[in-house]
Amino acid sequence: MARTLTYSVLDVFAERPLEGNALAVFHDARGLSDDEMQAIAHETNLSETTFILPCDAETEAREGVRVRIFTTGEELPFAGHPTLGTATWLYLNHPALRGAETITLRLNVGPITVRFEAPDEGVPGVRATMAQKDAVFGATHDRAEVARAIGLRVEDLSADYPPQTVSTGVPFCIVLVRSLEALQRLQIVQHEAQAWIAGNDAHFFYCIAALPADGKGGADWHARMQFYSGEDPATGSAAGCCIAWLVKSGLALSAQPVVIEQGIEMQRPSRITTQARLEGERVRSILVLGRTIPVAEGRLFLPWK
Repeated sequence: MARTLTYSVLDVFAERPLEGNALAVFHDARGLSDDEMQAIAHETNLSETTFILPCDAETEAREGVRVRIFTTGEELPFAGHPTLGTATWLYLNHPALRGAETITLRLNVGPITVRFEAPDEGVPGVRATMAQKDAVFGATHDRAEVARAIGLRVEDLSADYPPQTVSTGVPFCIVLVRSLEALQRLQIVQHEAQAWIAGNDAHFFYCIAALPADGKGGADWHARMQFYSGEDPATGSAAGCCIAWLVKSGLALSAQPVVIEQGIEMQRPSRITTQARLEGERVRSILVLGRTIPVAEGRLFLPWK
């Protein structure tokens, strides 16, 4: 016998279908073991797959909808595009939350709330904003060591702003690259990167370069995130860490929107709008905004014991 699991695929941080970062959302994962969720995420072979664990309407309204997030290799306490994408699926389909102004997800990192805009007539998808947790700033790192770990030359990295770990739920090493050309050469050898990560406080690298002020695409920063399953077209959790770091470093204005483009090199262009507020030494009110577009629905047949 097999259990049939329904799921949807949504493109997150996408301005058009078949762009952005694809996400698989399983509608009802009750009864699945951790190992089964991990195996299904490996089967989808996307950057992340989410599993909704429905409960009674009163609890969901009071505490949020329980959701778990898996990459192809591990469970994450938080991730940006899965949060935005799963909340959007609920906004479009949940019997009680459909069309709600805000939806809260109960993730392993805690509750995260997503706020929705009214759909644009004739434009696919839904725009929504997630509020991330206050930034926690970790260690600053040796420029030469980080350059070796990510396969760039030491002169490719900014000499004025050293790499630093920042977390809003998942710790990223934010690496400022001096030019777009250098960032386009990025080709991280994962066993070397993982050796560095094993001895430091970051879990992934997020590499950024400034874009010209008169750029045609309207973005302010270009970003890349390469990890064990390849390259990520859009990384909302890292974007939250990135805007916190930019504001703290004085490279972006407090409470002003900053647009990050990602996924360009892999033909999955993504657009992530961010902002954060500097309050003394703390960075708070971290917002990450993007459009999510549903693109597919399916059924998975899982052997049921």
